[in-house]
Amino acid sequence: MEVLNFEFTTEDHRLKFNLATTETPLGLAYIVSDGLHLRSITLGKPWPQAVTNSCKLAEQHDSVTTKTVIQLREYFAGRRKIFDLPYLLEGTDFQKQVWHALATIPYGETYSYKQHATLVGRPKATRAVGGTNAKNPLWIVLPCHRVVGSGGQLTGYAGGLEMKRFLLRLEGVPMTEPGGRTNDRAWRAYQ
Repeated sequence: MEVLNFEFTTEDHRLKFNLATTETPLGLAYIVSDGLHLRSITLGKPWPQAVTNSCKLAEQHDSVTTKTVIQLREYFAGRRKIFDLPYLLEGTDFQKQVWHALATIPYGETYSYKQHATLVGRPKATRAVGGTNAKNPLWIVLPCHRVVGSGGQLTGYAGGLEMKRFLLRLEGVPMTEPGGRTNDRAWRAYQ
């Protein structure tokens, strides 16, 4: 794991972020913390060159990025079902409600978009919930991959349906295609 420090200054204040990467079976994960809270985890979306050009190698790893890397590795090894990380979400009140509700969906289970919308007290807002899930800043930690269509079908996922299928299969949720075949290159490569 390599951790970089990045300082961002505006007229109002100065923000310092720690940027880290770690390999996962699905590719390189990019982790951002402010030193106290996890701020984002993305996959396959590298930081802009302007950011990395402004970074310097951290003298020490911050505990948030270190814990995040450890817990992601445990998750992919099948040894972690619940994440225990301090995080800070930025977004509208509705977005935060939707994202916080994701953390209540148990490992190895799926909820429909309607069930997820009901969790946040807005059972008719399934499209808004789906749109908000697509903007989830904490990949895997807030498990939007556990939200599926009303008939259990895989629908929409920012990382693509193959990634969603992989994560659900990792958690023991059976995933088959019509005819009973699996169609999952990443899962076969992982095994």
